Amino acid sequence: MEILNRLAESIDYIEKHFDQPLKHEEIAKIAYCSKFHYYIGPLGFLGVCMDFNDQADTFNYVIGVEKTTADTPAGCVEKPIPAATWAVFEAIGPVNPAVQATWERIFSEWFPATGYELVNAPQYEAYPKDGDIMAQDHITEIWIPVVKKKI
Repeated sequence: MEILNRLAESIDYIEKHFDQPLKHEEIAKIAYCSKFHYYIGPLGFLGVCMDFNDQADTFNYVIGVEKTTADTPAGCVEKPIPAATWAVFEAIGPVNPAVQATWERIFSEWFPATGYELVNAPQYEAYPKDGDIMAQDHITEIWIPVVKKKI
């Protein structure tokens, strides 16, 4: 049990002090080893794109889990995701390059070919709890809030 406590302390330090960009593989390793692994809901870990700033062309990307208990775990911040109509896509294969390629296809192929448009709200990637992110059959879901285009 002492090893798990030391690992959780190490992850806490990384979560609070690491300010360099991380690759998907590094984020997954940190997330799957963190104390938050015990709070994962049915969707798995969530990579949430939120707080979009169109003028600066930036957004925040945060790692989260579904809230499955009444209390918010210590060290966590609760960020509600509003109800929406969701378009859900599957990125199949190793996270890198499958997720990025799927995002590109969503915006270059799917949106132009449908009667939907993007809603200004959080978008997220759902990484299964027990998935091998490097497996050829790994599935990451991408959830995007949409509305029917007004004619």
